[in-house]
Amino acid sequence: MQKIQKVAVVGLGAVGAVVAEQLQAILGKELYCVMDAARKARYEKSGMSINGKKIDFHSVTPDEVPPVDLLIFATKNLQLKDALDVAQKAVGPQTAILSLLNGVHSEAEIEKAFGAEKTLYGFIVNLQSINKSGVIDCAAKGIILFGEKDNRVSERVRAISNLFEAAHVTHKVPENIRFEMWKKLLMNTVFNSLGAICRSTFGGFHSPVMQKMARQVGREVIAVANAEGFPLTEEHLEEDLRITCNYTPLGKCSMLQDVEAGRKTENAFFCGTICELGKSHGIPTPYCEFLGGLLEGTEYARELQKKA
Repeated sequence: MQKIQKVAVVGLGAVGAVVAEQLQAILGKELYCVMDAARKARYEKSGMSINGKKIDFHSVTPDEVPPVDLLIFATKNLQLKDALDVAQKAVGPQTAILSLLNGVHSEAEIEKAFGAEKTLYGFIVNLQSINKSGVIDCAAKGIILFGEKDNRVSERVRAISNLFEAAHVTHKVPENIRFEMWKKLLMNTVFNSLGAICRSTFGGFHSPVMQKMARQVGREVIAVANAEGFPLTEEHLEEDLRITCNYTPLGKCSMLQDVEAGRKTENAFFCGTICELGKSHGIPTPYCEFLGGLLEGTEYARELQKKA
């Protein structure tokens, strides 16, 4: 049976570092964290820690990484183009590629770069991790959901599942991975976007006004998902609301972390995706358009302040 012996991770932030730490515990130097030379120098100088524990990741430059059995992308969507370039030498004839990025776009970009036959579909959910310049506080390591695009349980899916099991990486191979990705897009579009624009921690979603807005935005996502062939319902939205309200009250969604750190958000891949697809199906998405516009305006105003 196929065995995963060498793994490369591109993206060592709040998601990638948590996953890489678990894999490095069993793979050692066969876990490669791929990054450019300048970033490698910064990591080696300042180090990284997770929940107060210093982690010495096996960092390599794009020229140093060998072909691996599994390549994991854990960047943000905005960094995917650069990540694809960084990972070129990690991809060999037998490499399987798994994206943990938000949204429903990254797999198509990976397929263009490396081929559909190498590309798995996946994401991570229920991760509660905050990264402040390499100091990571992680309240929950999340669950990786992944699978083949056609949902068959292939040999490589079983091999990756065995690796994750050995590394104590919580994971699941769902019956329909693309449907699960739309469930995650529902959560991201609603709770990441609202959390970011309202500057709200998870505890804020207990308030009636936040719950009302969550339902208004969520219903638009559901309508678009249904038109795309994915049977999301309001029950899924209500479950997302329950989950979010049960998170650590002072925890923050990733988009809020981006806003506070002055980084560009993934707004285009959340509200932007819903608005674009809504137009193609003739479905009005006024709440997503307004919320997305607020986020875009916030970013624009911030850039003006930087130039002032």
